[in-house]
Amino acid sequence: MVQAMGVDTTGSPNPPAREPGYSRSARIVHVTAEYWPYIRTGGLGEAVRGMATFQSHMGSESSVLLPLYPPVRKGDFGLRPAGDTFQVKIGPRVESGRLWEAEKGTDGPRVLLLENSRYFDRPGVYGEKGQDYPDNYLRFSFLAAAAVEGLPLIAPGPAPVVLHAHDWHTALAVVYLRHLHGGDPWADQVATVLSVHNGGFQGHFPPDILPEIGLPWELYHMDVMEWYGRANILKAGLVFTDMATTVSPSHAFELRTAAGGFGLHDTFLSLLDRLVGVLNGIDTGIWDPETDPHLPANYSADDLSGKSICKAAVQKEYGLPEEPGKLVIGMVARLVSQKGLDLVLGGRALREADAQFIFLGSGERRYEEALSRLAAVHPERIAVQLDFREDREHRLIAGADALLMPSLYEPCGLTQMRAMRYGTPPLARRVGGLDDTIEDGTTGLTFDDYKPERLDWLVERAVARFRKPYGWREMMKQAMAEDFSWERAVNRYFKIYDQAFEARAESLAT
Repeated sequence: MVQAMGVDTTGSPNPPAREPGYSRSARIVHVTAEYWPYIRTGGLGEAVRGMATFQSHMGSESSVLLPLYPPVRKGDFGLRPAGDTFQVKIGPRVESGRLWEAEKGTDGPRVLLLENSRYFDRPGVYGEKGQDYPDNYLRFSFLAAAAVEGLPLIAPGPAPVVLHAHDWHTALAVVYLRHLHGGDPWADQVATVLSVHNGGFQGHFPPDILPEIGLPWELYHMDVMEWYGRANILKAGLVFTDMATTVSPSHAFELRTAAGGFGLHDTFLSLLDRLVGVLNGIDTGIWDPETDPHLPANYSADDLSGKSICKAAVQKEYGLPEEPGKLVIGMVARLVSQKGLDLVLGGRALREADAQFIFLGSGERRYEEALSRLAAVHPERIAVQLDFREDREHRLIAGADALLMPSLYEPCGLTQMRAMRYGTPPLARRVGGLDDTIEDGTTGLTFDDYKPERLDWLVERAVARFRKPYGWREMMKQAMAEDFSWERAVNRYFKIYDQAFEARAESLAT
């Protein structure tokens, strides 16, 4: 519990009775390990940013809590103290922290950052040199506990509150709220949502962590936290949450299967209609080829002439021959197995296809080295840039003719949405959010089986299609017409918050 935060929840008024559109007046508190532009390692930070920002734009009181990492201290975020140092008791530990508040935009969410030098003043978010920090369960249990204990301070007043946790790093917030604070009139009224952005990461640790994270041994059984002899933090959060979401309808189905549930399919199945898949969105103000300041030329679906200028510029930037008639295939991704690099390196297309390939991103050394070797052998066809920058991402997505996404699994994916908005049809595997967003032959080209020869076939199909300019241009325009705005997604989340309040009311009534 908080020892010195200046908050007493015992006398806090209960939220009013639920009425239609109840969630529209709720105060939404997002708890996350990442939040763009402060810090991100992948899509999580950008997804939470889009969700919280557009909830705020649409009139909701939205707040975000994340750790205060060293890069954030160095950034120009206008940080100021949001209170005095406080203490949080977690099992046998007493941890100190302090909240800082970032300068708030006119219609953006309130952003709070949790300071603790022991846990968060490190070079990495989750680890270094491909290895997770071994005390991640301590680091993120502190974040979760601080979020719960500070919730009345973050979201004060009588209005209803939604605690929205993201991925395993914050799943303990749901567990602490329900198991440790059950019976507190204020806490009992808080609705909870746990979003699974990447079910492949669940927070598996030895079971003896339970006392260290302040949980009793009675939770260590197969119906709550036990998972093949390990303690599974994500599983515990799913058990206690009012509603769970994942980032696409197809991925919600996949999580319920033995093949796609990462060993938690029985838990996902048990949620029944409490698990919902909602596609993420993109910020169409930032990702707009008509106004994007990173591009050498802007363009639109009605006037695509700037696209050819962007293509020539990206070929020049990466040292490739400036050939307008050559299909340029870009890949912007973390270079890890999930993104399908084994298919890319295991097939013939990269070495033999009549196309140019550009890779932007970093990741596992084996993939970085393999791609770099091929680029050295085929400098006229393959280019690799391991130093990712957002301006480079914008230029490559605009300058490429097609985007490569042969993912092993892809819960949602944002890059294919950006690419379609920029008239760059995706070449993707039909999985997760890629299946939900790409219509084969209309807005992109897709394949099914996770085999190198199927990716080879897809690239051959793309090369043949590209040689028919009218048909390719029509596919570009169809892709650019798709609506992947956050407004669409946020409206769906308001309905899920209503369902969470309904589930809360039913739970309290039984």
